[in-house]
Amino acid sequence: MKVIIIGASHGGHQSALELLDKHQGADVTIYEKGDFVSFLSCGMQLFLEDKVSGVDDVRNFRPEDIESRGGKVKSQHEVLSFDAAKKEVTVKNLATDEIVTDTYDKLILSSGVTPAALSVPGADKENVFFMRGRAWALKIKEKMQDAAVKDVVVIGSGYIGVEAAEVFAKVGKHVTIIDMIDDVLGNYLDKELTDILAPVFKKNNIDLALGETISAFTGDTAVTGVETANGVIDADLVIVAAGVTPNTTWLEGLVDLEPRGQIKVDAYLRTSAPDVYAVGDAILPLSIASGKHAPVALASSARREARYVIRNIDKATPTETFRGVLGTSALSVFDYKFAMTGLNNFTAERSGARVTGSFFTDTLRPSFVTNDGNTDVYVKLNFDADTHKILGGQVMSTYDVTAHINTLALAITTGLTLEDLAEADFFFQPGFDRQWSLLNLAAQAALGETKF
Repeated sequence: MKVIIIGASHGGHQSALELLDKHQGADVTIYEKGDFVSFLSCGMQLFLEDKVSGVDDVRNFRPEDIESRGGKVKSQHEVLSFDAAKKEVTVKNLATDEIVTDTYDKLILSSGVTPAALSVPGADKENVFFMRGRAWALKIKEKMQDAAVKDVVVIGSGYIGVEAAEVFAKVGKHVTIIDMIDDVLGNYLDKELTDILAPVFKKNNIDLALGETISAFTGDTAVTGVETANGVIDADLVIVAAGVTPNTTWLEGLVDLEPRGQIKVDAYLRTSAPDVYAVGDAILPLSIASGKHAPVALASSARREARYVIRNIDKATPTETFRGVLGTSALSVFDYKFAMTGLNNFTAERSGARVTGSFFTDTLRPSFVTNDGNTDVYVKLNFDADTHKILGGQVMSTYDVTAHINTLALAITTGLTLEDLAEADFFFQPGFDRQWSLLNLAAQAALGETKF
């Protein structure tokens, strides 16, 4: 079986490993447009804060990891098109401009996404940066150390934007986050938690300009400010983190695409072209929680999708549909650490799902524990009001309670209810937890039970 994989990032990497480990004799080639394989952008904050061994180590794999197993990795090779009838791809070597044709039995698209640019005047000025990829990581690192950069504007209050804001604030820059939405991280956390986090930004020299639209970038050659309806915000540097765009323009006419450009896949992650599959950020995977297809740009989701594709790639008729993903993720915001899974208010509304929420707060350990970091903890559970089936959850504290989100992810995947979670058998030791664990208590509160 000869398999060509387009894109070396999370889904492409996992696909190659699975093929080479589980399909003896498979002929596997990864074509990657970039010149570096494969930078892990979700590790960029760690690099910028000097918490990694080196920028070239912030990656999923090195080409030799695949080549030592018998695969081939060809960087700086852009796949221009493919012919599903002939089972051929047309590839351009970006280093030499040579164009060649290669053949395949199976083709896996892992083309990923790129940061979305803003279509406003001045968007092409100097010092307008994106926080994605190795090259941008090195440029941002340089600007962090530049004394001339005093005011930084971050556009977008999602994970990437918050990470960018935090790294610049920690080195003494004044930072402003601009977003169209009304709550920082509002696409990931419900208002009970975003209201707790909002003062944390101000405390750390980050202003929040929310509910704002951007009309232009000001300045001559280099950016000097960002213009909104309420005036111009000074900026020596702008980080654009306003979402992503699927790398699928080249696929128009080759496979069916969703209205916003994602690759349309069926329940088996097959595209409309025969023997062509798609994984990763450029598809709309099934949400386990909502039963609808929704964008999930996570390395972990891409790798799960790839694992499924390879398990079924040699079957003439697959019988097992892809279960879906939950978009489980986590982030730190200065002293706070949070995690979320499944549906929150934003994703529930976007998918047309109805959820009821319950917000619970308490201390990490029993109240008599006073000298061991017995901090406040917060849990938000979202569930079906009729069946009590758990559909989403969020946890947050200055203590790291993020591992609880894995329990909630399993609860959603297996269809557990509030009643199941309220009585689940978790450990107790007062130096760690309570007799009723945090999730027990949150579920009991959602059921209206008296706390004992």
